[in-house]
Amino acid sequence: MLDPSADQIRDWSNSVIELMAGYLGDLRDRRVYRHMSSREIRDGLDSALPTKGIDFDGLLKVFRDTIIPFSRQNAHPRMFGYVQSPGTPLAAFADLLASVLNANLTVWRSAPAPVELERLTIDWIRQILGFNAGAGGLFVSGGSIANFAAIAAARQAKDYLSGRLRIYASSETHFSIAKAAALLGIGRENVRLVAVDERFRMRLDDLVAKITADLEAGYVPFCVVANAGTVNTGAVDPLAEIREVANRFQLWMHVDGSYGAFAVLAKSARKLFTGIDQADSIALDPHKWLYLPVDVGCVIYREPGIARAAFAHEAEYTRIISEEADEAFAFWDYGPELSRRFRALKVWMLLKGVGLDRLGEAIESNLACARHLESMVRGSDDFEMVAPVELSIFCFRHVPVQLKNESPEAIDAFNERLLVALQRDGSSYLSNATLAGRFALRGCVLNYRTTLRDMEILLDDLRRVARSLPTSN
Repeated sequence: MLDPSADQIRDWSNSVIELMAGYLGDLRDRRVYRHMSSREIRDGLDSALPTKGIDFDGLLKVFRDTIIPFSRQNAHPRMFGYVQSPGTPLAAFADLLASVLNANLTVWRSAPAPVELERLTIDWIRQILGFNAGAGGLFVSGGSIANFAAIAAARQAKDYLSGRLRIYASSETHFSIAKAAALLGIGRENVRLVAVDERFRMRLDDLVAKITADLEAGYVPFCVVANAGTVNTGAVDPLAEIREVANRFQLWMHVDGSYGAFAVLAKSARKLFTGIDQADSIALDPHKWLYLPVDVGCVIYREPGIARAAFAHEAEYTRIISEEADEAFAFWDYGPELSRRFRALKVWMLLKGVGLDRLGEAIESNLACARHLESMVRGSDDFEMVAPVELSIFCFRHVPVQLKNESPEAIDAFNERLLVALQRDGSSYLSNATLAGRFALRGCVLNYRTTLRDMEILLDDLRRVARSLPTSN
């Protein structure tokens, strides 16, 4: 098993490809989720410490009989929970090939061709966003680490004598910003939450007021975080105007575009991202709206030299000897990781194999699905929107006729029960959000398989499941 023959590898691969094709072929007929317990899953696994190995067919049987059925089917067209990509078969092959090569993208000498491929692919992303030619970056595990790396660079850029640093972000900003502040020693309490407007976008007047008050109190404002698609509602902050405020107060402007930034490829959404090319850094997740399997996040720096000053660290065992400038390149100088897997291969294969035109069309289709859901909800007498649709996230709730005169708390409680019942039903899957103190059913369209008909099925599923629920506890 450790060193199989070429014929064994062919046999294994045929079995895997057959399973993969069968799984994807009948994906739409599967339940998105099944109600299960930890005990049920453990009962399907042999818990004894393995001293002797089993054959490949036995391993694949456990995957087929236990792992697949007891997993949430994230590639299903009605998997609307969270911000979940379906992955693509093309990228699955890329992950396999990357694991076969097992390149470690630390420095150029460790993996010459993979490093060059990552540098090329990062430059393609730079061009997609419209960043200056001198910008650069790297792939990381996801948006949280991308945000962490950007905040570290922002701190490096600020010449400060006091530890009283302040970051500004809207109340809708992802928790990874506060987590980065804590890990970097800035402190969660020094992330100032800025109020949002009726569309859940950062309010500029409150941003300016908080910065001004902090300056008067002796704090050191150094970074403002703008959102290019929040996780709750998909709101895009006014990026160009935030850049003006950042310039006025000499702040680093970071954009968290982990969910939404690649929607710049869709013509109908492009205007929302005006000013994104003026950010000092941006976090993106190709494993979201480029439909890639986890994990692959990305951070782009307008001035990579600032990131290098933040992350570079010399040690004898990492010293690069007798190399020209290009060949002396080290990714470890621009981010927190030393060992790095070959994430760039699947990004390159997707962009090169599918092309930006087709990706833009797929994203447009996702946007259209969310707008279709909003239109149906607004035209119904038993659903209501809780937030406007900006990109492909939709927040709404079910208010059947018997609940029309009930309290907001009763409607919240009913929709909580409805969400759990819908997830256990398995035909469609939603997650949740709390907006302006109210519970909301929340969905996100992030799947090239999803159609307008799937949005109609979702509402049908909710009505069907709701009929089986009591309207009160």
